[in-house]
Amino acid sequence: MKPREFVSLLGGAAAAWPLAARAQQGEWVRRVGVLSNFAESDLEAQSMVEALHQTLQELGWVEGRNLRFDHRWAAGNSTRIQAFAKALVALQPDVIVGHVTPAVAALQKETSTIPIVFIQVSDPIGAGFIANLAHPGGNITGFTTYEPTMVGKWVEMLKEMAPRVSRLAFLFNPQTAPLSPAITKARWSPLRDRLEASESSRWPPNTDYRPFLHTSSWSPKVA
Repeated sequence: MKPREFVSLLGGAAAAWPLAARAQQGEWVRRVGVLSNFAESDLEAQSMVEALHQTLQELGWVEGRNLRFDHRWAAGNSTRIQAFAKALVALQPDVIVGHVTPAVAALQKETSTIPIVFIQVSDPIGAGFIANLAHPGGNITGFTTYEPTMVGKWVEMLKEMAPRVSRLAFLFNPQTAPLSPAITKARWSPLRDRLEASESSRWPPNTDYRPFLHTSSWSPKVA
């Protein structure tokens, strides 16, 4: 996802809905909520926020003049993220940015009218955020991490780079990154005649993931 593409969508969305208040300079002030499941100190999250602020400023939206941000950082805490979602919705911003799946899920529970723009969501259809990629419907739209049909190509490319590979594994937490479409596409890769899928296991939150590294794996078919 390119930052300019994201902020262009966000700027267009904000312009389409009622404005919140007037600044002393006489300009309308739009309010943007940002909810992230990352910690405020996370470098990736900070990079996203910096790109958002900078590019909106280049488009004429300047914090303190005609734009106000309300940031909330849940740092992976499910109780906190739901409380933050409720608090942001209560502020009645013009648009809310949901960063990763848990943030968007929390916001979806709190509002069906305030526009939500999601980023870094792996499966917005499977999560129930949108109807489909072409026509999202409702009050939620945004950018998915990847298109599931790409996953079959990942398998093919990996096999080209490392022909001796006989087992592949997907490690994921379904509560934060539902990857079922990706796994399905990988199973239907053109290489499926040489790889056999095993049943997928999932690990509980806050537990050591290493014992589960064997799950969602593919091994050579036995004649």
